[in-house]
Amino acid sequence: MQNNNRKMLEHFISRTKIYLFVILMLLIAICIQDPRWIIPSLALFAALLVYAGLTDRKRKNEISETIQDLTITVDSAAKTSLINSPFPLVILETNGTIIWRSAKFVSEFASQDIKQELDELTLDLKTEFTNRKEPNDKSIHRQFILGKKTYQIVGRFVNSKKANREKSEYTMILYFIDITENLKLQKEYNDSKSCVGIIMIDNYEENMQMIESEEKPQLIAEIDKCIYEWTNDSNGILLKSDRDRYVYLFEQRYLEQIKKDRFSVLDKIKEINSKSNVPFTLSIAVSNEGKTDKEKYKSAQTAMDIVLGRGGDQAVIRQNEIYKFFGGRAQEVEKRTKVKARVVAHALENLIRESDKIMIMGHTNPDIDAMGSAMGIYRLAKELDKNAYIVTSDQSTTLQNFKESLAKEVEYEDILISKEVAEENVDENTLLVIVDTHKATYVEAPELLTKTKKVVIIDHHRRSADYIENATLTFQEVYASSAAELVTELLQYAETKINLRTIEAESLYAGIMMDTKNFTFKTGVRTFEAAAYLRRCGVDIIRVKKWFQSDLPSFNRIAEIVKNAEIVNDSIAIALYNRKAKDANLICAKAADELLTISNITASFVLGKLGDKICISGRSIGDINVQIILEKLGGGGHITLAGAQVEGMTIEEVKQELIIRINEYFTEIEN
Repeated sequence: MQNNNRKMLEHFISRTKIYLFVILMLLIAICIQDPRWIIPSLALFAALLVYAGLTDRKRKNEISETIQDLTITVDSAAKTSLINSPFPLVILETNGTIIWRSAKFVSEFASQDIKQELDELTLDLKTEFTNRKEPNDKSIHRQFILGKKTYQIVGRFVNSKKANREKSEYTMILYFIDITENLKLQKEYNDSKSCVGIIMIDNYEENMQMIESEEKPQLIAEIDKCIYEWTNDSNGILLKSDRDRYVYLFEQRYLEQIKKDRFSVLDKIKEINSKSNVPFTLSIAVSNEGKTDKEKYKSAQTAMDIVLGRGGDQAVIRQNEIYKFFGGRAQEVEKRTKVKARVVAHALENLIRESDKIMIMGHTNPDIDAMGSAMGIYRLAKELDKNAYIVTSDQSTTLQNFKESLAKEVEYEDILISKEVAEENVDENTLLVIVDTHKATYVEAPELLTKTKKVVIIDHHRRSADYIENATLTFQEVYASSAAELVTELLQYAETKINLRTIEAESLYAGIMMDTKNFTFKTGVRTFEAAAYLRRCGVDIIRVKKWFQSDLPSFNRIAEIVKNAEIVNDSIAIALYNRKAKDANLICAKAADELLTISNITASFVLGKLGDKICISGRSIGDINVQIILEKLGGGGHITLAGAQVEGMTIEEVKQELIIRINEYFTEIEN
């Protein structure tokens, strides 16, 4: 303020000098015209100088007095505001020493000793200020909890130079604003928001067909009673919208209670017994995302699609764009109707006819299930006179034996293309068929997903949260043993007659063999029906077995892995494959399979180095759900077969993380 006043004075003085200079010029001009005016002009100008000097001195005194009064008034007002601040105010050094505190601060914290809390807060603020990317930002914003109250701290770092030091030091001015009531109101507002849930009875129609007519009303009443009693614990509203579907509304304040309860209704429903011994299970989806109940209902519907895609008998909560799953430890139940396969086959044929070209791809590092499924879709496209290509990588070593056999067939010389070639040739009227995966981040060429509007997904894995959205057609059945089984069904029920070539039938058969471990795991009636159809197409089982053969060095590596395995939780084997190799995922998968042949081992996990990632192969005989364990590490799969890839961690760190997830799994089961 003093600088501004000084500038005002200087401006006034300079303006007076200009006036005097103008008068002097006029007097000189008059004297030149008439010399008689010289003496009067000098006298007049001298009088003006004296008058201007006296006037300036008087004006300076008046302005100085005004400025002094104003400064005193402002300083007094500032000091009064600080002393009588309605908020607790403290000024302290960065080492925690209090310089000054307001009366409100003293009265607010009189009954509490907050020295330790203030020291910790000061250290925190100093560290944060030192590490700021923008050093010019001296503002302070922080929440501070003391006892039962929460304060919003607002303040600023002030640069204060001490006389005995060359470098600048900082002091902090902190206002403590009590926001406890505001937070309570905010919490009450959030708690009162609604959550929308959808509850479905799995396989309702099929189960009812197997139950005697006189028993149906009693079973339905028991199921309704069980669900209504569970929803009453959260003061929710339950509306039965269909025979097998309920809409569940409740306040968000009960969401944590439901999480802790871990959807106990899932287990209670299984305890309902029928004379026909038909088991009942539920699928539940809950969401609080959306501004309106309608938006939350749509979000719950999307979550329900994921639950059903994972096989049912589980619950999911969608909150803050994150899915949290509960249950899902039971085996998937094989469906007895083939209507969906017929419908999908017909729809797929129409999509192929409407497209200019067909691109088929599986997951990264494709296995024989992905390749066999791709070969089956390739044959369907060719029978409809369409150009079809399979997008794959040359780096995969798991298909080396198969590719050697394929190279001998002239017809398939140009059908395997790289993702770079695929990107150059794909357009909006290209049909993209994805087999053996549904994850957007796990496909061979993710870039293709954005370059075409027509996407078909054929997969048998449990649906995960990062699934490909807005697919034109999805055929995802978790009861199926493999993607090859699903593709074989589509070929059987296609309207167009399909003449499978021998190598195509063999690749599909090999895909089923691999995912079922030679028809041992996850094998249903329809699996054998698909295998029988392929056998009729001329499958040479001996040639298929040769594709799975390992050379002696690979077998020795597998034996070494099995030898060094360790047992955790009494029956789970964990082994490491420390070599960097292109076929690490294949070696790990075979080693995991081999570990399951050892008695008393119910599940196995083998970790290996795959480039910059750590790959994990998980296997189980069915007692332990390896899919739930590896899903927490970003992977997925089935109850008995799953995998994951982890980045940014060493193999030992991944191993420790895996053990933590295994312990969590058993803790959840016990609870």
